[in-house]
Amino acid sequence: MQKQVIIVIAALVLLSTSLSGQIGSQNSETKKYFIGSTFFMLGNLLPQNKPDFVQLNLGYRITPKDVVSIEVKTWKYAWPIGIPYGKYYEAPGENYPGYIREAGIALAYQRFIYKGAYAAVHAFNARQKYVDSEDNKIQIGYQLFMTYRLGYHFQFFKNRLFIEPSIAVTQWPINTNVPESFAAVEKKWNKYFLFEPGLHFGYKF
Repeated sequence: MQKQVIIVIAALVLLSTSLSGQIGSQNSETKKYFIGSTFFMLGNLLPQNKPDFVQLNLGYRITPKDVVSIEVKTWKYAWPIGIPYGKYYEAPGENYPGYIREAGIALAYQRFIYKGAYAAVHAFNARQKYVDSEDNKIQIGYQLFMTYRLGYHFQFFKNRLFIEPSIAVTQWPINTNVPESFAAVEKKWNKYFLFEPGLHFGYKF
């Protein structure tokens, strides 16, 4: 994402800290299900490098502290996702000879540690379509994309709506059938990314 998206997310995180966010109320615990998504979809409004990002989360609270969910999502990117923040992030000349379109399903487990503070792990199983600079499909690959997240759950409007600002470490231990032209761009970058901001939202019922 570009700097504008990061600024928007940071502003929303600051806004969310003014909301009541205690997870332990009886009213909260009786709502077993939720539907939600992520504010990263605001990146689709950017004039350049739009990710065409779509995500839908469906979750179930097993216990007051344990939550499982399914995330269905798709997005595209034209730069290696292991490029850290800095001068090379989405810099000209560091991009692929085309782009990657990912689509798949993630399984997530969330554990509340203290009040609204939580840790979570997400395993995203993604089908990757590699597309060249002339918009022709090259081949199909697979990626296992792992996310390890720390965040806080803020709830409001009678505990039905919530926002979850977070920070994450991501890695992709499995990445198969990568075209040579794409692999040549990726090889100088990490297979992990540190301190990725997140801001999920949802509705409990």
